[in-house]
Amino acid sequence: MSMDHSRDPCPWVALSDFGGAFCMGAIGGAVWHGIKGFRNSPYGERRVAAVVALKTRAPVLGGNFGVWGGLFSSFDCAVKGIRKKEDPWNAIIGGFFTGGALAVRGGAKAMRNNAIGCAVLLAVIEGVGIAFSRMLAENTRLEAPPPSST
Repeated sequence: MSMDHSRDPCPWVALSDFGGAFCMGAIGGAVWHGIKGFRNSPYGERRVAAVVALKTRAPVLGGNFGVWGGLFSSFDCAVKGIRKKEDPWNAIIGGFFTGGALAVRGGAKAMRNNAIGCAVLLAVIEGVGIAFSRMLAENTRLEAPPPSST
């Protein structure tokens, strides 16, 4: 595969992915925790409870997403640099290392289980992406016109 020149160089990709993942987690967390705070509070205080839950929990979820995105991007770039290839295995290996790094406080067994789970998740994501790209490529394939009999 050829290199993707539309993306920034690796050190900047990690920072960009961290910021994008943080924003995605913060926005999703605002929606999730706002609704949760609204539903789980007494009738007269629902709006205030929704805002309080949103303000306290959404940044935490954004931070968790950001850490995952930044670590994954860093490991993905490191694997690309070591292997000197750009293929789906980089994401799978990067996911393996990310899962292990995030579970390091839980011990070796937690690291192993989380690393394998994260690698499987990334393998499924990469597989679905490849399947979709092949499916869409077949729809746009040009066919030769039938030979004319003149």
